Amino acid sequence: MPSSGEIDVSVAATIFADRSRARVIRALMDGRALPASRLAQEAGVSPATVSAHLARLLDAAFVSVERSGRHRYYSLANAHVAEAFEALGVLSEPGPVRSLREGTRAERLRTARSCYDHLAGRLGVSVTATLLDRGVLTRTDDAAGLCRRHEDDYSAPVRSHPYALGPCARNGLAEWGVDVEAVTAARRTTLKFCLDWTEQRHHLAGGLGSAVLAAFRDNGWVSDGPRPRGLVVTDAGRLALDA
Repeated sequence: MPSSGEIDVSVAATIFADRSRARVIRALMDGRALPASRLAQEAGVSPATVSAHLARLLDAAFVSVERSGRHRYYSLANAHVAEAFEALGVLSEPGPVRSLREGTRAERLRTARSCYDHLAGRLGVSVTATLLDRGVLTRTDDAAGLCRRHEDDYSAPVRSHPYALGPCARNGLAEWGVDVEAVTAARRTTLKFCLDWTEQRHHLAGGLGSAVLAAFRDNGWVSDGPRPRGLVVTDAGRLALDA
């Protein structure tokens, strides 16, 4: 699979179906580059098993590897892998919650998390709705709301979407510190959307989604949670989003 191409959903579903291999991907979903030893710990498998999983993921071009001295560090190959994994998350039955701590952690991820380099969870869906309300985004079809459309596969990445930049995109995004001209001029696709696997509603991805998350971090509106991928909305962020 070319590193810049779209993910074949059937291939992704097969690869992610293995729970320990899925845990390897999940550990890399916040953009980190990790050694095999750390990934073995995250996946709860032996070094030999994680090496086999990494070989499979490298062969599929789902991860990339960089050498630093004697060490190798693995990371997701591109945003397409993260988007496919996020969307296909609905195929996996959530593990049983065995403690209050696990339940709290799961709820935090549902509330606000990063999906590679953009916002996901209830926060990601809420931000997308806010952009529509403010005319930063506009719908190009007659559907109302942000729910999954009947022609979208339940758990597939959204290959087409009914959204475009709206008449208030430039000024509305500037209020958040996002330069829409710079985003649209970049080589990356400006508008992409994921079907959020916990909310089953669209959240913004692509170049604009990445720029929005970067702006939220720069503005101090979100901070990293206690676990990878988890985000916490700050008091300043709540004020900004409610304004």
